[in-house]
Amino acid sequence: MRKTLTAVLLAASLLALAACGNDENDTTAGHNDADVTFAQQMILHHQQAIEMAELAETRADSQEVKDLAADIEAAQDPEIETMTGWLESWGEDVPADSMSGMDHGDMSTDDMPGMMSEGDMADLEAASGAEFDQMFLTMMIEHHEGAIEMAKTEQADGEYADAIELAEGIETAQTEEIQTMQGLLTP
Repeated sequence: MRKTLTAVLLAASLLALAACGNDENDTTAGHNDADVTFAQQMILHHQQAIEMAELAETRADSQEVKDLAADIEAAQDPEIETMTGWLESWGEDVPADSMSGMDHGDMSTDDMPGMMSEGDMADLEAASGAEFDQMFLTMMIEHHEGAIEMAKTEQADGEYADAIELAEGIETAQTEEIQTMQGLLTP
């Protein structure tokens, strides 16, 4: 009986250790609803920022604005891929492109901080030259401030270490970009 009990305890301990293994690629362990919300909403948020950045390629007057827009796009595309991977591994819904008009299920962009309305996006698309630069910088500052707010919420409420780390990176990078954009707005 003692050998059987010892064997059962040993087996249970080994299973527990295996479950707690330090496989850094195990994205199913240690996440919560805040992590899911962060990933789903930040994907939509980043998609809109990329759409805004793509407009700058042909509409911006300032090369500095064009370069900043290219940097935003280059940073946020890989982050979308990363968050998409998390959601898929967690068995959660991955939002479709926010601007494609596709259904997001229960995900509304209306209550996400910093999101531009369809009217705002249409106005930006219709602008060009110095007017576009001014609108782009002003709108992207607001957009980034919203992303920073979302990132701070993830840092406070999230559980998944990689998501918290990404949120910290978003907060740092977008704070720096806001400072750059404010400098470009100042004559």
